[in-house]
Amino acid sequence: MKQHWKKFVIAVVALIVVVVAGSFIYAKFINKADEEFDSGDVKELLDATTTVAPEQPITTDPTATSTGADTTSAPEATQGVDGEWVIAAGSEVGYRVDESINGFDTTANGRTQAITGTFTIGGTAVSAGQFTVDMTTFKSDESRRDGQFNGRIMDVANFPTATFVLTAPIDFQQVPTDGTTITASATGDLTLRGTTQSVTFDVEATFQNGRVGVLGKIPVVFADFGIPSPSVATITTEDNGLLEFVLAFDRA
Repeated sequence: MKQHWKKFVIAVVALIVVVVAGSFIYAKFINKADEEFDSGDVKELLDATTTVAPEQPITTDPTATSTGADTTSAPEATQGVDGEWVIAAGSEVGYRVDESINGFDTTANGRTQAITGTFTIGGTAVSAGQFTVDMTTFKSDESRRDGQFNGRIMDVANFPTATFVLTAPIDFQQVPTDGTTITASATGDLTLRGTTQSVTFDVEATFQNGRVGVLGKIPVVFADFGIPSPSVATITTEDNGLLEFVLAFDRA
């Protein structure tokens, strides 16, 4: 009897060691969370070439001498920033949530480039803006996480989009010149999983190469938006996360 009990204890201990070791390896080596967006990501987007739409053919000056320059680049910065702007290809939105797997800390994140929207600038302020994200397109490095995100957490079948609508002007206090970066506060209505809340957060705007880039992070408390806790089984998460974005805009 004692021999059987000893074997049982050894088996349990061995199982615990395997689970703990597996959790450590996954949290520290297998899980690959992307780095947080930063100003470098914005500049990379703004340096990207802008493709001219088919209905707007490139025209050339027959008297000009060819220099080999790219005629599809963004418009000159001397046009200023007044007017309407539309989200350009390459813009990206993501979520970040701190989680613990059997006591080992890691970060869960997913991203999408399926975002559309516009904003309007007049003088030193953004007077209007609205954006829509296709929630069904978020991807992480783990299919099981994506399944939880699409199902019980964000219920994308019933709430396929998230939106943000600016409810107060964003005043940058000055008209940006080419290459400058300005920080200001933005306030608007954020809708996640069918629930709308007013949020205020900082944004960093850069005007470069005739384009506008915006970097921002919105703290989200899950309960405020009726989002179920992402925790499941041996994976526990914080009760909040970050909605992060890096956006490039071209003239509408």
